[in-house]
This record gives sequence, structure tokens and C-alpha cells, in this order.
Amino acid sequence: MISRAIAFQHMDNEPPGLFGEFLAARNAKLDIIQLHRGEEIPSLAPYDFMLVMGGAMDVWEEAQYPWLVAEKAAIKEWAISRNRPFFGVCLGMQLLAEALGGKVGLARAAEVGIGTVKLTGNHALTTNLTSTFRMMQWHHAEVIELPSDADVLASSDITRVQIMSVGGNMVGTQFHGELTPELVAKWAEIPQYIEWLDASLGAGAYNRVRAEALPLMPKMRRVSEAMFNNLAQGKAMRAAA
Repeated sequence: MISRAIAFQHMDNEPPGLFGEFLAARNAKLDIIQLHRGEEIPSLAPYDFMLVMGGAMDVWEEAQYPWLVAEKAAIKEWAISRNRPFFGVCLGMQLLAEALGGKVGLARAAEVGIGTVKLTGNHALTTNLTSTFRMMQWHHAEVIELPSDADVLASSDITRVQIMSVGGNMVGTQFHGELTPELVAKWAEIPQYIEWLDASLGAGAYNRVRAEALPLMPKMRRVSEAMFNNLAQGKAMRAAA
């Protein structure tokens, strides 16, 4: 049972989204720490779930974003000393990998827009997912060396580590499963996002990506909700027992 969750947010426009909704449906209190606004990380002792969101920064940019140092330390403490459920999205997964001794670097190719993800085998944390599904991608870095005890649960043609698990309590996705139609609509108001999309996919990319994404939102939600429920219900922990 999740009673109180903590989320690390790195940009105004990268909120918990669907995962905030899933926590609210479980009547869990969610404390969002906006690291980019200078908010300090509190004691982790009261929390039984950690959520780490995405962001435009990279895990190695500690000089530009000094709060990354404290964040990595908090994630490491969570994973090693507390061993409670963790869900990381994009940058959040990469931070988990580095905090536990893995390596993150520039991807051989950026992955932006709707892409196909393929499960690499059966795992309790991916129960109720189809063998392939389409999700929103937006990254130019990737996990290039796994931490010890980590497993790859899904890949894409471009990125090997699309879903990573560590033990039965920690999971991360390289794709963005938090998105709602409202968040995608807000991208139109963010010049930097439009520039990134145009640079990756050509002029007018936003309208094309939005037109492709909106009809897929119910299916993408089902992927995220299934993974969240598998983690929250401790399915992998029970399977290992």
C-alpha cells in the first residue's frame, strides 16, 4: 500500500502527469520537490514510493545543475538503504542507473516522437503489457552500461534500454509514459519544445507528433497504468519470494 510518495521534478513542464493521477486514485499523498526551483530534498524516511521525472538536462551536467549531486545521493539512499518502490521516467531512469554504478552517455541516435517498444521477455513488472507497444520518446542520452543486478525488460530499434528494472522494487522507462493530452497540448506554448521537435523531425513537427499521439493516448495510458500497478502491488517481489 502506498500512503505517501515523493516526486523529483526537474522542469516546470515535466510534472508527474498520469503517475500523479494513479497515486491520487490510491489516496496517496504526493509531495513534489521541484529541484530546478531550488527546493531541498527532505528526509526520505516518511515515504514509501519515489517517482523521478524527466528533464532536458543530462546526468553528467552537475556543474550547470548542482542539485543533481544531492538527487543522485537521495536515489542511491532510496535504492540501497530503503528498498521501497521506485519509478523513473527518462532522465529519472538514467539517474537511477548512474546512482547505482551504471553509465549514461549520448545515444548513438536521438529518439523523438512516437516509437515502438518491444518486450525482451516475461517479467512480473511488465505483466499485462503486449509484446510490442508504441510510446512517446524524447531523448538524446541513454543507459550504456547497466548497474549490477539490473535487467533490460524492453528495447526499441534505436535504444537498447527502454525499460530497466533493478531488483523487484525499482523500474524505469526511457519513454515518457506520464503524458496526458493536456501536457501534449501545452507543448505548443513552449518555444523551446517546438524548436527541439523541429530540429529532430523537421519543420512543423509538433502538429504531426500531436496528431499521431492523441489517438494513441488511451493505449499509452494502459501501458503506464499496468506498469505502475505491477510495481505498487509488489508483483515482482512476490514472484521472487
